[in-house]
Amino acid sequence: DTLALLFLCCHPELTAPSQVALTLRALGGLTTAEIAHALLLPEATVGQRISRAKARIRETGTQFRTPMARECDERLPAVLSTLYLVFNEGHTATSGQALNRVELTSEAIRLTRQLRTSLPDEGEVAGLLALMMLTEARRDARTGPDGALIPLAEQDRDRWDQSAIAEGVAIVEATLPVAKPGPYQLQAAIAAVHDEAADFAATDWPQILALYDVLAAFAPGPMVALNRTVAVAMVRGPAAGLEALDAAARDPALRGHHRVDAVRAHLLDELGERDAAREHYLLAAQRTRSLPEQRYLLARATR
Repeated sequence: DTLALLFLCCHPELTAPSQVALTLRALGGLTTAEIAHALLLPEATVGQRISRAKARIRETGTQFRTPMARECDERLPAVLSTLYLVFNEGHTATSGQALNRVELTSEAIRLTRQLRTSLPDEGEVAGLLALMMLTEARRDARTGPDGALIPLAEQDRDRWDQSAIAEGVAIVEATLPVAKPGPYQLQAAIAAVHDEAADFAATDWPQILALYDVLAAFAPGPMVALNRTVAVAMVRGPAAGLEALDAAARDPALRGHHRVDAVRAHLLDELGERDAAREHYLLAAQRTRSLPEQRYLLARATR
C-alpha cells in the first residue's frame, strides 16, 4: 500500500534527509547508487542513512499499516515536505553539472499523484501536485542546448508543456475555492499566474505580490520573504525591492545564501549600479555549487 509505506518512510522519528533517502528507496525503487547519484552524495552516506532509518523504525515498533486519521493529520506535513524536497532537488540541483535531475522530479510527481488518489479531499496534496506540474512544465525552456541556464524572463514559452500547465491550473481552480488554504496551494496559484502569462511582460505582478503577502501570513519563512522581494521590485520598483531584500536578508537562515546576492545583483543592475551589481554577481557565483548557476552569474558579472 503506497500510502502506508509513504507515511512509514516519513516517520516523525526520522530526520528529513533520512526521510528523503528512504522514500526514494522504498517507494521510488531507486538503488542506493542511484539515490547517491541523484542527490550527489557518497553511496556509503546514503546507505548509512537508509540503514539507520530502517533501524529507527524497528526500534519504535511502528507497524506497516494504513495510517489512522490522526496519524495522517500528524504526519501529512512531513510527507508533503519530503516530496517537496525531492522535487526541488530535481528541479534545481544543489550542485553538479546539470541544472535539473529529471529522475527526481518525475518520481516526486508520481508519488504525489498517488498520494492524491489516496487522499482526494486534502487540499494541500492537490496544491503540491499542481505546484509540481506548473513548475515542471517550464523544464525544457530553462536550459539552452549547451545546458546553460535561461532565466524566466528570457525563456521561449513555446517550449513550455501546455498539457502540464492545463492540469496544474485545473487543479488550482478546483481546489482553492473549496479547500482550507495552505502554502502549497498558494505557491501553486503563484506558479499558475506565471504560466498563464503570454510573455514575461504580461505577467500579473500585482496579483503575484498579493499572493505572496497571503503566503507570508500563512507560512512565513526566509525563502518566501526572499521570493517576495522579486515581486515587490516588479510592482514598486527595484529600490523598493532592495528594501524588502534587506529586511529578508536579516534572517540568519539566509546568511551567505547565493540567491540573496543574485537578487541583490539583479536589482542593483536595474538601478544602473553596475560595479555594485558585478560584486554581488561574483559573490553569488562563489556561493553556489551549481555549475549552470555559476556560469550564468559569472556571465552576468562580466557582460
